[in-house]
Amino acid sequence: MKLEYKLIKKSAKNMARLGEFTYNGKVYKTPMFMPVGTNATVKTLAPEEIKEIGCGIILANTYHLWLRPGEDIVAKAGGLHKFMNYDGPILTDSGGYQVFSLAKPKDITEEGVHFKNHENGDKLFLTPEKSIEIQQKLGSDIVMSFDECVKWPSTHEYIENSVERTLNWARRGKEVFKSKDQMLFGIVQGGEYEDLRRHCAEELIKMDFDGYSVGGTSVGEDKKTMYKMVKYATKYLPEDKLRYLMGVGDPIDLIENVMRGIDLFDCVSPTRLARHGHAYTKNGKINLKNSKYKEDFTPVEDGCNCYACKNYTKAYIRHLITADETFGARLLSIHNITFLTNLMTEIRKNIETDTLEEFRDKFIKDYYGEGYEYK
Repeated sequence: MKLEYKLIKKSAKNMARLGEFTYNGKVYKTPMFMPVGTNATVKTLAPEEIKEIGCGIILANTYHLWLRPGEDIVAKAGGLHKFMNYDGPILTDSGGYQVFSLAKPKDITEEGVHFKNHENGDKLFLTPEKSIEIQQKLGSDIVMSFDECVKWPSTHEYIENSVERTLNWARRGKEVFKSKDQMLFGIVQGGEYEDLRRHCAEELIKMDFDGYSVGGTSVGEDKKTMYKMVKYATKYLPEDKLRYLMGVGDPIDLIENVMRGIDLFDCVSPTRLARHGHAYTKNGKINLKNSKYKEDFTPVEDGCNCYACKNYTKAYIRHLITADETFGARLLSIHNITFLTNLMTEIRKNIETDTLEEFRDKFIKDYYGEGYEYK
């Protein structure tokens, strides 16, 4: 079944948007944070826990599932939903980010990308057509075009050529995309250059994708540059289609980029931080490995409604983390994903009342303290 996005409200003060889509008879509201399930699982958590937290779309990784267990096995299982027992919506990335972190510049050609399997060193070749073919077999609900993710900073000349390659790959991918039940998103590249972001967006719009993503952020740039990149893309995108910012999950970045017109976010950070003992709280990120929590018998965050905070203390979770017990990472993953899910709920409430800028200012004061400046 194809997701149908509906724009509900635009902010009177900035580019923030309220929207919704229906899937399997359930209405999901945007803006939304999407947990990452790289290998068809959100690390340490069961699908039932993901749904109990209130998550909507979750991600799976095309590159990793292509290598293991292979798209044909997932297809034989009935697709990702049956394979991983998740009846909510699923988005798959194109594999582009993983490929470009493994490939050398000389391995990127107009035809596709040559690179080595990070597990065993086997030679691999991924093309726009192959990426779409894999994602169609995986059976996700949202499929991403294959694009070139460029490091920051890069010259205008290089990114100009890269954008043309991304547009060419988008056309080729769209030509082989035959699914009636999946959505296909185009990806806006262009680095920090508004002329290239605009050109990329306008050319993708001519191809008429089901939604659009902003790529090429979270690649080493400072926050102000990221926000500039996002605005340079979203200001040229159609209002009646979903907009997805790839790989961004820092709490303040969610707020700031909603204000720049983004609907969907994903990031591995809530579960990755959890595995290292870190937890989000409204008063900033804390590290439970710190000895000061050894005898702290209060929840990770007062007032949090998650399973971890209702049942366990900082002292206990610290013990689990320092003893390398998986349950500690599970509890902090539940908390961190709940924190970002609840943050998105608050963001939506403040879009409704046109108070998002005031909410942002208070969030910054509580989370970072007085005098915080973006870096």
